[in-house]
Amino acid sequence: MTSSTSGEAGAAFWAWSLRLDGRNGNNAGMTGIPARLLGEGENVEMAMRPHWKALVWPALLLLVVSPVTTYLVFAVPDGSAQRWLRVVLVVLAALVLVRWALWPFLRWLTTSYVVTDRRLITRRGIIARQGRDMPLSRINDVTFGHSGLLERVLGCGTLVVESAGERGQLVLADVPKVEEVQRDVYRLAEQDEGRRRSRHDGDDTVRDEPGRR
Repeated sequence: MTSSTSGEAGAAFWAWSLRLDGRNGNNAGMTGIPARLLGEGENVEMAMRPHWKALVWPALLLLVVSPVTTYLVFAVPDGSAQRWLRVVLVVLAALVLVRWALWPFLRWLTTSYVVTDRRLITRRGIIARQGRDMPLSRINDVTFGHSGLLERVLGCGTLVVESAGERGQLVLADVPKVEEVQRDVYRLAEQDEGRRRSRHDGDDTVRDEPGRR
């Protein structure tokens, strides 16, 4: 692997990580939530992956390990052990990249946060998938926080959603544009409550009409 090839691979890796940053109501399928899982009339309001900052170290590791390994492979002196030393270097580099570059990338790729006009959906897991749905009607409180100056500058952070259900709390890490997401989740929850109240008031009106006993 040449240094130019590793640079191109790193650039492609980085560009892909930037594509799904932010909030987009049209990429629910890209974030692992197929349309068949949505209810009739249910609309996706926000769909996102964790912020791309989770890929900074994997990308840097890829950009460093690849050229360094290439240099060391060609720097191995001639001799009967040259072939095996080169194999060992390549295997070690591959193991490092799989564990600390590829694995974090796959974890990021298989984690998705989706907010519809009815519920909040999370999916994560590379091999064993885990998911949780929280109806907007059960949301009691939504808070966010930045773990440091970097997250504040990048606009990402942790979103904590409190629910009236048995499981209580849902924590979403590395949410992009977390302050906007918190505000919009509140707005959607209030709209959902308003729709439910309107339907309830409408049912009461129908029951109270003369002749409807």
